[in-house]
Amino acid sequence: MLWSRRAILSLPLALAACGFSPVNTPGNTLVGKISVSEPDSRESFLLVQRLEERLGRTSNAKYDLALNLKISETGLAEDATAELRRFNVLGQADYTLRNLTTGEITASGSVDNFTGYASAGTTIATLSAQRDANERLMTILADSIVQRLQLLQLDS
Repeated sequence: MLWSRRAILSLPLALAACGFSPVNTPGNTLVGKISVSEPDSRESFLLVQRLEERLGRTSNAKYDLALNLKISETGLAEDATAELRRFNVLGQADYTLRNLTTGEITASGSVDNFTGYASAGTTIATLSAQRDANERLMTILADSIVQRLQLLQLDS
């Protein structure tokens, strides 16, 4: 066997000794530093909700995160009766992180992704699938924004 049990168990110690630290450790998080702009739609509410789960809610933030959300839906597949049965939900979130002390823009960018859902036959099932796809998309976009923000070296 190439790796012995002792070598595998000592790997975390070796990584700690070399100065390695994961991006999302408590010392590197953005929790309590960023306030997120108020939502203005159901989708933006879901996006802000997920961002606040990851970044925390704070009343004395050092940064403000402004968001601009664009959502569109396209039909993908038709059945034999030419009725659409599969849909893609496309989302793009533009963000701007502003330092509240200096007023200057610290970071800005855009993330995009998509999810899909199928029309299951009944109206209620289709609406539920559509709603679930929107929720998944907002989670994906929020997590992408947080990942990009974690790469910044923000002052404490």
